[in-house]
Amino acid sequence: MPTTRHHCGMGAGGWNWNDAWIFVSAVIAERLERDRALHAALPVSGATLADLLAAADFLHHSVPARTELEESVRRLAGAGLITVEDDIIEVAPAGEQLWRTRPFSGLSSAVMTLQAQLNRAAEPGYTDWALEDATYNAAVREYSMRLADGR
Repeated sequence: MPTTRHHCGMGAGGWNWNDAWIFVSAVIAERLERDRALHAALPVSGATLADLLAAADFLHHSVPARTELEESVRRLAGAGLITVEDDIIEVAPAGEQLWRTRPFSGLSSAVMTLQAQLNRAAEPGYTDWALEDATYNAAVREYSMRLADGR
């Protein structure tokens, strides 16, 4: 029988492309938000769902569906890589560490690099965070309005 290699004592390897896409999007969105807050001398407060959608679209030229976003956020938050509260997403210290220690690659391949990194480093977790249709639709509308305004 073929043997499979397991890392971390558990069968890490359950992360999919979407999880990595949402994670990289969260990192980008949070950094942009942090820069904006610093320039405006405002407190830093994580990224909104609209910020996350903007970063996801920037990376992959598409916006994740509600179910994709909900599932990936649950898995990432459950693994302690991001935190989500009142639909504000922040990269947790473990997520920052994962991002900082990734093999360097351009943004075009960051998602694939990160998926491999996730599979080496952590198990997907689970949290019961739910993304309501209305909340998701409001974030999509906010992002669409930003696009129309050229922001």
